[in-house]
Amino acid sequence: MQAAEGQRGRDGGSQRRSPLDVIMSQIRRKRTASDRKPLGRFLSRTSERTGIPEDGEMEGREERGQSSGVAEAAESERHVGWGRVCVFLQRMGKKVDSRSLSLAHCDLTATDLLELATLLQFLPQLEEVDVSWNELIGGCLKALTSHLQHVGGIRKLRLCSCRLAADDITALGEALGCVPLLEILDLSWNSGVGGGALQDLLGKLQPTLRELHLVACQLTAADATVLGGLVSSLLRLCVLDVSCNPQLTQEVDAGGFRELASSLSHAASLTTLRLQACGLTKDSLDSLSGSLRCLPSVRELDLSCNKSLAGGLNHLTLHLTHLTHLESLDLHLCCLTHSDLEALIQVLPSLTALMELDVSSNKEAGGVLHPLVSALPLTQMRRLPLNSCSLNEESFTAFALAVPYLRSVDVSWCKVVGGRLALLLDALQLSVILELRLSSCELTTDDLRHLAAVCRRGCLSSLRVLDLSYNGSVGDDGWSAVFAAEGLGSLEDVDLSLRPSTSAPCSAWLPALLRALPRLPALTRLGMRRWTIVSQDRQQLNHRLRKRSVLLEWDSPNRIKESSSSSSSSSSSFKATNQESHPEE
Repeated sequence: MQAAEGQRGRDGGSQRRSPLDVIMSQIRRKRTASDRKPLGRFLSRTSERTGIPEDGEMEGREERGQSSGVAEAAESERHVGWGRVCVFLQRMGKKVDSRSLSLAHCDLTATDLLELATLLQFLPQLEEVDVSWNELIGGCLKALTSHLQHVGGIRKLRLCSCRLAADDITALGEALGCVPLLEILDLSWNSGVGGGALQDLLGKLQPTLRELHLVACQLTAADATVLGGLVSSLLRLCVLDVSCNPQLTQEVDAGGFRELASSLSHAASLTTLRLQACGLTKDSLDSLSGSLRCLPSVRELDLSCNKSLAGGLNHLTLHLTHLTHLESLDLHLCCLTHSDLEALIQVLPSLTALMELDVSSNKEAGGVLHPLVSALPLTQMRRLPLNSCSLNEESFTAFALAVPYLRSVDVSWCKVVGGRLALLLDALQLSVILELRLSSCELTTDDLRHLAAVCRRGCLSSLRVLDLSYNGSVGDDGWSAVFAAEGLGSLEDVDLSLRPSTSAPCSAWLPALLRALPRLPALTRLGMRRWTIVSQDRQQLNHRLRKRSVLLEWDSPNRIKESSSSSSSSSSSFKATNQESHPEE
């Protein structure tokens, strides 16, 4: 009777039992606990339908209930943790992403960094961490690195401009073993890295590292020796950027850069080597050239902004032939001499993969441009900037031969362009041009009319950047013609600014610009510094650009004319009150 009552309780209080239930109950009494399970499986559908549990099932349910409770608690904790992550990122104005944590330019404090560290345990899938440009976290990086064991899958770690000190680098070195998959490490713009702190990373970087960025870290010659040891152990290293470290090459006799250059021979996977503004000299090139024969994979070599290279480029060019895959060579602002350029021209035919050559800001380049262009593999060239190269009529004509193959054209600060732009623009008709930079070229109104005609023909439909700044000699009709023309639908960046010491009204051509805005859907930036405008027109322009989220670069309000001003006063120009420093030829 008690069994019957218990059974009714299990059946949810039913008053009658089915014949099958009675038979099943009798069978279970006769079977042992060990051989009931097959029958239970055989009659599982019946048991589920009737709600009759097998012997031992209650015990299993209790165990499953306990494990389920633990799982539910863990899941609840994960949900709460993820909620904290979302709140933290939203407070910083950043998007939530379980794989990428980007907190650059967030003014993080030491307290924020500590809170972030406690949230890493809720981001097990994290692959990228970027806390760059947060200078207040310097000196307390250990608060973050001590929790990196929760995110062992990190592949990219960026800590640029965080005012890292030697203790921070030590803490980072101690934690690198927790991120065995790290591929990119960027410590650029941290002066505390130089002066010996780099020693704490020696032997700590994982062999998976592919990119090491140490730009402007005040590295010394002693650091160059340590860096050489790092490079020798990183067999998969593809990118090494130590630009803007002018002390790196000092004390050549004591080793330093010579040891670093020698270690590069072990980096057979290196594809990008950047040594911009590192104080390279002729002796530095001697040390570097010996390793080039061991670097067949290099595709980008940046030696720019090293003025002491003047007269010694031939120490390097003899070995450039080993870089059979070289695609980009940057030598801008190196004070190259005529003999340097001749040595470069001799080796150019062997660089069959070259796509970008930058010899801009080298005045002597204008005198040898014709043989230089003739030596290039023109059909594959994409960039050949020649700004500030003192071009003459002959060299400008020679450059026009290369223009049809280029994606970017930059002849800024070359006065010979003014009045001759048609020669350049006619050559553009056969190319897919993305950038056209004509700053300070003394352009005329006719030049811009010809530019408008090329736009109407659709030859600049792919253009994204148009720089016409510092060309105050262009009349109102020229500016109006450019904006009245169609065919600039891909334009993203336009600069029409005037020189710092000048000013002019834009009321005559502003209506053409306003009408053109709907035809410029991709526009994100408009530079109009030192143009004067009546306040009513300024409000109208601001309103139209704000709806499109276009950045308008203008001067301070003292340049804006009041709408009540007379037409004569609104069209008058006056001197600028704020001066800027800009490079001259």
